[in-house]
Amino acid sequence: AQLYWSVKQEIEQFPRRTETNRRNFYNDLSFLVYRYFLQLFKQKEYVMEIERKFLIKKDRLPDNLAQYPCHEIEQGYLCTEPVVRIRRQDDEYYLTYKSKGFMAREEYNLPLTKDAYLHLKPKADGLVISKTRYLIPEKNGLTIELDVFHQEYEGLLLAEVEFSSQEEAESYCPPDWFGEDVTFSVRYHNSTLSRGLTEK
Repeated sequence: AQLYWSVKQEIEQFPRRTETNRRNFYNDLSFLVYRYFLQLFKQKEYVMEIERKFLIKKDRLPDNLAQYPCHEIEQGYLCTEPVVRIRRQDDEYYLTYKSKGFMAREEYNLPLTKDAYLHLKPKADGLVISKTRYLIPEKNGLTIELDVFHQEYEGLLLAEVEFSSQEEAESYCPPDWFGEDVTFSVRYHNSTLSRGLTEK
């Protein structure tokens, strides 16, 4: 908890720093974040993200997407190996670390203030990704997260479904409107998209 508040304090104090004191901020913050995530790993305070991902064709989309709840998401990557991501989801802000992997990956989240997010955003490598995420009810209590990308990836559509176990993920039968299963393709990782390496 003490390390969490140290990281949070560093982030929140950024707007009040002088230009001279800001020079070492990112190095100091990187060290604190590293220590924080390391501590979370030791305490097993992380989320195991288990999901499958599918390409979607525009002409196969469900009717009337506007009927479903959605989030406006913007995200950039401070690092892609390992993945360190900043994200704005509506009016909430996060710093996230993800381990390597495809179907199952460890995920650690740290809440950010709006000011901290805005100051870190220009430091993101490559493209800042913008998308609308629709939450569509699926069988067996699951939820389809349909990402409709904007700007550089206008026209790209990806659907993700999260599961509570790998066994559940492996036995999942997708609906007919889903396209190619790209779960095991690094090409469609958002961190790859941020580097401009994938055509829509």
